[in-house]
Amino acid sequence: MAWFEIVALLGIGTLAGFINVLSAGGSMLTLPLLMFLGLPPQAANGTNRVSIVLQSISAVSNFRRAGASQFALSLRLAVPAVVGSLLGAWLALRVSDALFEAILVVVMLGAAVMMLLPQRAVDTQPLTPERLTPMVYLAMLCIGLYGGFIQVGVGVLFIVVLYRMLKIDLAQVNVFKVLIVLLYTLPALAIFVFNDQVRWSYGLVLAVGSMTGAWLAVKVNMGPQGALWVRWLTLAAIAAIIVRLLLY
Repeated sequence: MAWFEIVALLGIGTLAGFINVLSAGGSMLTLPLLMFLGLPPQAANGTNRVSIVLQSISAVSNFRRAGASQFALSLRLAVPAVVGSLLGAWLALRVSDALFEAILVVVMLGAAVMMLLPQRAVDTQPLTPERLTPMVYLAMLCIGLYGGFIQVGVGVLFIVVLYRMLKIDLAQVNVFKVLIVLLYTLPALAIFVFNDQVRWSYGLVLAVGSMTGAWLAVKVNMGPQGALWVRWLTLAAIAAIIVRLLLY
């Protein structure tokens, strides 16, 4: 691995880890980066999961040390997401590279549009077990399916389900999100590993950066105001990447 690849992986990884915890869209930077560095789309998709797992472990442990933990409820929400992720990862390994790249461009455009939509404030309340309806579990199954397939922009879906549907405040959304993502990404990563679609050297270097970014994000987990400038920085980077993908 060349020195400039290491620098790119560490730098973009740090930014992506920060974005993934505090807002959404980190994989919209890391997945195209891995492809630009020469990894085939399927291998890039699998390798990206290494950094997601390790940054999620970093974020969960730092949230716990900060006194923010929602393990029991997160585990209940994660069960359907894990089922969905297994199916999503299986499907991802069965699409052609050309189709995957086309899906990636469409997904990035869709996620960027969703990030631009105004965030209407809602009256939030603590999550309790009786509020976990069948519709919520179905939504988590769909999130897991999407995350297992491509992961890009999955944080936007968590905002829709946890903030809009369940009316959890955004700071707590981040606490739930990182643990659920960790739990459903582990089996998805295992499927990619089993199919030899993980390049460990790239994934581990990227993970060093993403874990650093996740640690920084936990320190500034301040809700919508703390994430506002991150969203615009992410959108600017996404625009550049979409142009590059269309010319790739």
